[in-house]
Amino acid sequence: MNPKVSQIAVGAELSKVFAHIDANKDQFVSRLLDYLRHPSISSDKSGIGEVAELLASMLSRLGFEARAIATSGHPMVAARWERERGVPTVLLYGHYDVMPPDPLEAWISPPFEPTIREGRIYARGAGDSKSQHLAQILAVESYLAVHGRLPCNVLILLEGEEEIGSPSLAGFIQANRDLLKADLVVTADGSLHESGRPVIKYGVRGIAGFELRARAANRDVHSGLFGGVVPNPIWTLVHLLATMKNANGEITIDGFHDGVLAPSDLERAIAAELPLDAADLKQSLGLARLDNPVDRTVADRLMFHPTLTINGFHSGYGGPGLKTVLPHEAFVKCDARLVDGQDSDDVLTKIEAHVKKYAPDVELVRLESTPPSKTPIDSPFSAIVQQAVHTGQGLEPLIYPKASGTLPDYVFTQILGMPSFVTPYANFDQANHAPNENIQIDCFLKGIRTGAALLNGLGKSV
Repeated sequence: MNPKVSQIAVGAELSKVFAHIDANKDQFVSRLLDYLRHPSISSDKSGIGEVAELLASMLSRLGFEARAIATSGHPMVAARWERERGVPTVLLYGHYDVMPPDPLEAWISPPFEPTIREGRIYARGAGDSKSQHLAQILAVESYLAVHGRLPCNVLILLEGEEEIGSPSLAGFIQANRDLLKADLVVTADGSLHESGRPVIKYGVRGIAGFELRARAANRDVHSGLFGGVVPNPIWTLVHLLATMKNANGEITIDGFHDGVLAPSDLERAIAAELPLDAADLKQSLGLARLDNPVDRTVADRLMFHPTLTINGFHSGYGGPGLKTVLPHEAFVKCDARLVDGQDSDDVLTKIEAHVKKYAPDVELVRLESTPPSKTPIDSPFSAIVQQAVHTGQGLEPLIYPKASGTLPDYVFTQILGMPSFVTPYANFDQANHAPNENIQIDCFLKGIRTGAALLNGLGKSV
């Protein structure tokens, strides 16, 4: 697919901001490089406090009321610019934490020494997602530099725990409703479509993670001397898992699908237009077939149906040759991706009941859990967000009623009751969470333009 760049009429006010962005692009790239030199690894807290204060200072210098606010975990950076009456208020959300850079030996250049190669910046956090929220901040800065004011009111919330499941976010949102009161939320995170087309996501699937642990003897034993006598915890888990999902791909846990809401006709129609081709997918991944059930389109599978996935199975001997051992313990990690109408706690409770019924000696340990989120396609802000992305990127965006992955988007749609839009700026092959993570410089600069177009569109919407 080679979509054509669209020529879009840009008003005088926004044209001046775009000219400023173009004139300062080298400076903006330099500032991104400097930002990426600061580690902020949430899993071990490396640099977290320093980066939170760095961001708060950056936003304060722009005239925001900004501060790093302590939580039970890592600080939240919250900033406000509210000086206009009768215009919308947008909350820009992002996360300043990054994944660990391991394995270090797989990086071509050190992960926290950003390097430019062939139009890309390579560093941990380059795509996910320091470049993306910095682009939003630079869009605000550019508008202020040109016009001395913003066309709408802006709140900014940057958290430091997204890569570890955002454990403090919901509580912070609950406790700070007045601080975060806005008309809509826009998150810059994720990747463009592989064709280079921008995308807008109107929701995310939720997740319910869990671990199943089975134990038998107090130590591993000889499979010949004790096989057929001592229970094998691997078989215990295999049989249990077979009661949870059958060969036809149907999840067979009682009540698992309770409350599932079918997509609207509009959502189905928009999803059907997405370039998600089963043949292309199979070819790219070397697959002979897709998973069961076979009578579902790719879009339908990725957006509108829950899943149950075995992430890893661990037990016994895995070395070369044969070791005739009967292991004494086994565990399996799983996740369920959830759709509209499902509640993660409710789903885990039903999985626990299923395990108790079919394998009462197996222990279930709850892991990460996040509810799904949904913003209506016909939200009053849809046209503004779509036009902003089109204007900033130069391409008409693809509309995703639901992202197949998970973000903590529910805190905005369910707790705060606001429409929420996810507008990724990073290239499809950004290698986020992997060695040699990167951002195309052109994507970063288009992200700044998109952020400016969003502010402009919101200001002109009244």
